[in-house]
Amino acid sequence: MAKMLEKLKIYENNYKKLVKELASPEVSSNPLKIKEYGKKISELEGIIKISEKYREIISSIHEAEGMLEIEKDEEMKKFLKEELDKNIKGKQYLEKKIKIALMPKDPDDKKNVIVEVRAGAGGDEAAIFAKDLYRLYTKFAESKNWHHRVLSSSSIGAGGLKEIIFEIEGTDVYGIMKYESGVHRVQRVPATESQGRIHTSTATIAVLPEAREVEIKIDPSDLRVDVFRSSGPGGQSVNTTDSAVRVTHVPTGIVVSCQDEKSQLQNKERAFKILRARLKKMEEQKQMKKQAKDRKMQIGSGDRSEKIRTYNFPQGRVTDHRINLTLYKLDEIMEGNLEELLSALRRADEEKKMEKIGV
Repeated sequence: MAKMLEKLKIYENNYKKLVKELASPEVSSNPLKIKEYGKKISELEGIIKISEKYREIISSIHEAEGMLEIEKDEEMKKFLKEELDKNIKGKQYLEKKIKIALMPKDPDDKKNVIVEVRAGAGGDEAAIFAKDLYRLYTKFAESKNWHHRVLSSSSIGAGGLKEIIFEIEGTDVYGIMKYESGVHRVQRVPATESQGRIHTSTATIAVLPEAREVEIKIDPSDLRVDVFRSSGPGGQSVNTTDSAVRVTHVPTGIVVSCQDEKSQLQNKERAFKILRARLKKMEEQKQMKKQAKDRKMQIGSGDRSEKIRTYNFPQGRVTDHRINLTLYKLDEIMEGNLEELLSALRRADEEKKMEKIGV
């Protein structure tokens, strides 16, 4: 307990220092510094609130213990013991929260993301499912007041999507969305199925933290950039200029094509944004392979080949296979209500990390 209080004291002192500096003329007259200090203070506020509650509950425990030593009345002693037990449980709960708060944070958690949704096995039904998942994520983004925009898309027959790549911008997007990477499976009766048979189809989701130019340096000599005329479904021309862009990263073989914008420059910028994110993820996966044991301890491994979730329409259920969680709330989840699922995944991830460090 003493060691934990010492750690908390460091955070409390740092918080007080930042608040004091924010009020100084040097910082308060500089909009950029106000933003910088405000962000740092906001990041510390959570642990400071827990710290205040922790100190209060410790004080209550000491007070109850002192009163128990001198109290003679049995009824009062019983009441004090109940209060003491309640506060001890509260203290244990807060200690767990503090340990989670003090764990090293993923530096990517606060970043925006690029989400790639691809139809997998199942033909037209897989493409329709990919479109449903895109709608699910955009509705979830809207519920969080996040902004989203399509970077690249490719339609397929029956109103489905072969692939769609879009970005989401907001607060702590990657930290919340990172658990969605993997293979999603749907079980339902397609509209075209006359016999009422249930079909199983899949779609693959990749959630990539946005990578800035300073993070991922790309050698221009490693690139091949081709331009071509955009085309829509069925090969029809979208415009009459060579505005579509295909970027190939020769060393890795990664190919990114963008044609949704009428401007070649805009399509090129979007293609480079996707390429940087993919290269960043590839580098991270190399590191994960070197630390395979650590990777298994995490829920959010980001492995695209891992079957993570099943959406069963006949039974109205969604099952996340990583944590063996089943919710009979399929309709709500397909409308973007992902909070319960993602919160459960985040808690499971925290518990595994705590096990790893022996907490």
